[in-house]
Amino acid sequence: MDAYLNLAKKSVENYVKKGKIISPPPNLPKEMLTKKAGVFVSLHKKSGELRGCIGTFLPTKPNIAQEIIVNAISAATNDPRFPPVSQEELKELTYSVDILSAPKDVLDIKDLNPKKYGLIVSTSDGRRGLLLPDIPGVNTPQEQFQICCFKAGISPEEISPQKIRLQIFTVQRHK
Repeated sequence: MDAYLNLAKKSVENYVKKGKIISPPPNLPKEMLTKKAGVFVSLHKKSGELRGCIGTFLPTKPNIAQEIIVNAISAATNDPRFPPVSQEELKELTYSVDILSAPKDVLDIKDLNPKKYGLIVSTSDGRRGLLLPDIPGVNTPQEQFQICCFKAGISPEEISPQKIRLQIFTVQRHK
């Protein structure tokens, strides 16, 4: 298991079993301790079913390691779609960690590629929807765009270039 996944797993297990937030171990790869990035942590059951996914599209912590720790615990305990992970479930979980690039503005849905780029759709009043790239079942730019709008609570009447902002990003995925 690579260092990114191992840190996410240890963070969840320590928090669920002991209620404690771990500190980043000193033996992590240098970039995890020196670089900042948005990070998403996804938990799945061994059957492949999603069990939790929480992340940040921009960095909120001093480094990637701390971003992973906080988001892994949130994915296990604060995803509103699921109850908190129990100790009994820990052995059934698999982890995925996505390190996000900085978002870049795009002007047209035609510039989207849901297999290659994640998408952020936002409005000037602060509503925002995000979808990671290469999500099973999301095959077209239009599907990706519609899911982001739904997540953000953006209605079809509000969709115009003057009212929404489109941003794409790539991920370094650890599975």
